[in-house]
Amino acid sequence: MADISPPQRDIPDKLYFRIGEVTAITDLAAYVLRFWESEFPDIKPKRTESGQRLYRKSDIETLLLIKHLLYDKKFTIQGARQYLRDRHRESKKSPANEKIREIQAELREIKSLLTD
Repeated sequence: MADISPPQRDIPDKLYFRIGEVTAITDLAAYVLRFWESEFPDIKPKRTESGQRLYRKSDIETLLLIKHLLYDKKFTIQGARQYLRDRHRESKKSPANEKIREIQAELREIKSLLTD
């Protein structure tokens, strides 16, 4: 799977962003963010008690990637959704996960040796 990274943007280092801050960072209208939230399950902003959306930095990075896929790479919404799904699947197969599985197997082996 080809890596399609969006152009780098400076995202302030803070925990949560209100929708106005996200529109300024992404150059997207608030209604676009709300629509994409319904189309892409990867975007899950938290809600305050009053219902206001609070986006995490990872949400903003996902929004920037979606914007890049739709506007620059001319993906359809369905194609972008599939790309994100495949990317998520690939990240689960990362070398770090493989190493973790190896360590877990070794630990199980050690445990079985100790119980014998």
